[in-house]
Amino acid sequence: MTLLGPSPMSAVPYENLSTFEAVQRGIRDAIGMPLLVLLCSMTAFGSLAREGGLTLDVALASTIGVWALPGQIVFVELHATGSEVAALVLAVSLANARFLPMVMSLLPLLRIDLKRVGWLYLYAHLLSAQSWAYCRRVFPRFPADRRRSYFLAFTLSILTISLAGTALGYILTGALPRPLAVALVLVNPLFMLLLLADSRNRAVILALIAGAVVGPLVHPYAPGWGMLFTGVVAGSAGFIVNRWLTTWRSS
Repeated sequence: MTLLGPSPMSAVPYENLSTFEAVQRGIRDAIGMPLLVLLCSMTAFGSLAREGGLTLDVALASTIGVWALPGQIVFVELHATGSEVAALVLAVSLANARFLPMVMSLLPLLRIDLKRVGWLYLYAHLLSAQSWAYCRRVFPRFPADRRRSYFLAFTLSILTISLAGTALGYILTGALPRPLAVALVLVNPLFMLLLLADSRNRAVILALIAGAVVGPLVHPYAPGWGMLFTGVVAGSAGFIVNRWLTTWRSS
């Protein structure tokens, strides 16, 4: 049994999945552990959004429009300080720049047999760290013409869960102590760390180890850029070391 648990549709061979079964699989995966994790983290965001002066409709719009918790927190913090719109857009864009390699690695798997390429813009926006992790896990065994059905079912399900969590946290502000709200925000990245740690990919595991070493060393000196720097260094280190080990073992 892995971190994600047994497949709810393990009795159905992947190559024989119908469109309905792919959609069902996506929904079932979303209402498993992601439901609990996103409800916790997005409830915390809703509370922080109200404390930061956002109205409920703006908080919900940020969940749909930004669709990434780090970028949403940046949005709330800068809004609370009265920053200009241009600064908000730039800061949120930089916070979400980490999605570029995710988009580049996943969209080719969704583009197969796609007649209207414009749909890729919607898929790119709906992509989240959780959907990337789950899709990369199941897509290699999925029929190409069923991947989009699974992706849309999963992503729209977790987006709905996130909107519910945002509204719940916004309404419960005052009943949710700020230290608890801040702690709940960390549930999502910790879950992603566990998802990646459960990976069978040696390069990913090496990158996680490198990130655990580099991150704490860099953060005290560059808290604003530490995460980006750590991601580049750790990811590159994992790729290079894995490639060296592969070459060494084959020689």
